[in-house]
Amino acid sequence: MRWRGGGPVFGWVGDGGGERESGVRFGESVAFRVGGERRCLGVWRGGRWTVCPGRDTVPVRGTRAQCAECAGIDRARSVAADTIADDPRPYHVYLAWFGDGLVKVGITGTRRGSDRLLEQGAVAFTWLGRGPLMAARRAEELLRVALGVPDRIPYERKRAVRGALPAVEERGAELVRAHGVAAVLDQWPESLERLPCRVVDHGEVFGLAGIDRVEAVVSELGEGAVVAGRVAAAAGPDLHLVEAGGERRLVVDTRVLAGWPLERVPEGAGGAGAARLAVREVPGVQGGLF
Repeated sequence: MRWRGGGPVFGWVGDGGGERESGVRFGESVAFRVGGERRCLGVWRGGRWTVCPGRDTVPVRGTRAQCAECAGIDRARSVAADTIADDPRPYHVYLAWFGDGLVKVGITGTRRGSDRLLEQGAVAFTWLGRGPLMAARRAEELLRVALGVPDRIPYERKRAVRGALPAVEERGAELVRAHGVAAVLDQWPESLERLPCRVVDHGEVFGLAGIDRVEAVVSELGEGAVVAGRVAAAAGPDLHLVEAGGERRLVVDTRVLAGWPLERVPEGAGGAGAARLAVREVPGVQGGLF
């Protein structure tokens, strides 16, 4: 699952590397069965997938559906890996908020707008600056130290607080305070344009009003497993489902779907199929029922 035009979509990759997308709509039901082995997706190039030459199988666990060779090629061209220091394109420096006490600093290409923040599941964010890649990198490190915030937050921590967020009007307070501290620092790179604090909230985009708790997380798939339920919300890579009967709130980290061949199954098929899912209990929920 990825984010396009401010909304979640599934990306479907064909055998030749071609891709199509289908929208994810809150309130509608989804139901699909795993129909084969998990195989490497290949390498993302020029807006499409270049198929893995060997179509290698990859582990059923994990969030990356790539063999070692394809993953290495992707990482060699990754901004996160600091391997393309001569990138001439402009970058944004941002502050993102995921819940009380969960603020991080990061950078993203300006051409991507807020897509990177949606992909990370940022409940709210504000821009800090804009400029060349290396200036943005220096500012990121400066702010990480000065503000005492990380540049990475595990998805598990983001997910754990998503069902108990404060009201919208309270969510931007930490960002406003952090931006105020950042604005008066005098070590900013000269080539980086400072930007005013304008908090953007993603609560409505994510459908967070439809989340009251998280009880279990799909940790892996296998051939024959069925995922089914009503879509309650989506944030970052997480698809929040209410299983048939409305008894369990299930999160599917859609990164574990990558690389699997999926087949449509009739609506309502999730009851028996869901029992074949490997799920991880969220601690402290209903006395360990799941």
